[in-house]
Amino acid sequence: MSSVFAVVVAGGKGERMDADIRKQYLMLDGLPILTRTLLAVSEISAIEKIYLVVPFADFSFCRDHILPPLKNRMPVELVSGGSHRQASVFNGLSAITAENGIVVIHDGVRPFVPVRQTENAIQLAGAEGGCILGIPAVDTLKKVDSDDCISETIPRQDIWQAQTPQVFGLKLIRQAHEFAVSTGFSGTDDASLVEHFGGQVRMVCGSKFNIKITAPEDLVLAGGIMDYYKACTSE
Repeated sequence: MSSVFAVVVAGGKGERMDADIRKQYLMLDGLPILTRTLLAVSEISAIEKIYLVVPFADFSFCRDHILPPLKNRMPVELVSGGSHRQASVFNGLSAITAENGIVVIHDGVRPFVPVRQTENAIQLAGAEGGCILGIPAVDTLKKVDSDDCISETIPRQDIWQAQTPQVFGLKLIRQAHEFAVSTGFSGTDDASLVEHFGGQVRMVCGSKFNIKITAPEDLVLAGGIMDYYKACTSE
């Protein structure tokens, strides 16, 4: 298999958390959320190295408080983030010295990485170029107008909620990011950039536990997931 790298992006300010520190540095069962995410990514045996994208001002903090539990588990290189997520991912991709390979792109505030599903996505991306994790929509979906009135009910049978990790051939995702810059395109995830570039992306069923921690209630839910995992492993 080609070399596999991970780009973990953790540059968000976490304004919805109403906390004194960035959301990725908040504690989850005794460890920072970001540390738990990195430890989960390190469980994916195919990955050779993690490129952790954070604000440059946070490098010292990460070396002292985030990375020590990763010692001897997997090499991690700090990369300075950009002004927004898309730019930060591109900085992470640019830091990878290899010309070819596979890259796993993941949000730093998703600590419950589905390892088996990600390994499946790596295999598919190696064959097809792009594959992301997601879950089928289960709630009824409504489109609303500017007055918050329902204008349409959207059939949900073909609708999925995208997650990360998102896995791509390194050359493909670099080209997609470069094309997005040249065309002024801004996407909400990396798969949308590949779609804009004309590439095809496969979907792999992820996990409902693979939540993104962005608000205080998410942190409460994450604590419950941690308790569930601990109860399962103690049986």
